[in-house]
Amino acid sequence: MITLAIFDMAGTTIDEKNIVYKTVHQAIARAGYTVDFDTVLAVAAGKEKLQAIRDVLQQVKGDAPDEEAKAIHQQFKQMLKDAYQLHTPAPMPYAEELFRQLHKAQIKVVLNTGYDRPTADTLLSKLGWHHSHLIDLTITADDVAQGRPQPDMIYKAMQHLGISNSREVAKTGDSVVDIEEGQNAGCGLVVGITTGAHTAERLQKAKPTHIINSLEEFMALLQENEVRR
Repeated sequence: MITLAIFDMAGTTIDEKNIVYKTVHQAIARAGYTVDFDTVLAVAAGKEKLQAIRDVLQQVKGDAPDEEAKAIHQQFKQMLKDAYQLHTPAPMPYAEELFRQLHKAQIKVVLNTGYDRPTADTLLSKLGWHHSHLIDLTITADDVAQGRPQPDMIYKAMQHLGISNSREVAKTGDSVVDIEEGQNAGCGLVVGITTGAHTAERLQKAKPTHIINSLEEFMALLQENEVRR
């Protein structure tokens, strides 16, 4: 039985029009590197953002000097802050209704993200989700030693909420590293969703237990899983 549902933020439960990856792309371009946006999405999606920048630099130039990556990351954080002042994110369709349905079914709701804590809190505040009854907990890349695809954020959420068996956890996200994170944690359900960074075809290569095209499909998936058990 699933007792905890963990969802990624941008691209999964929050529609921010890919601003974060567009900003990664722009920050790397400002540093003098040419890389196409599809490569940024493929390499960076779902990761802690300094690591994402390192990985894109590695892809583009064959190495990623730490000081250079950190400098681009600092530029990225300011650019992203400015972008979020201009653009208001919105909940993904059905997100808030899904959170209510999960709580009604006695399932805890956690959001986790590759964002740092200040960026995550800015997004949550804009949505009215900060300290909201809709969400039981948020975990960011700042809160753990290792970001995705390592399972640290999932384990931290489980520990905080008193859940000892990862088979009781459903992890949902729009990127390959979300799926890898759920698999590495041993989650009972690992769900890819096609509303964000990666296509169904790309998600399928990471071997999730399920792929959905919208959050509206999630409760039916849970119910189907319980029937099969």
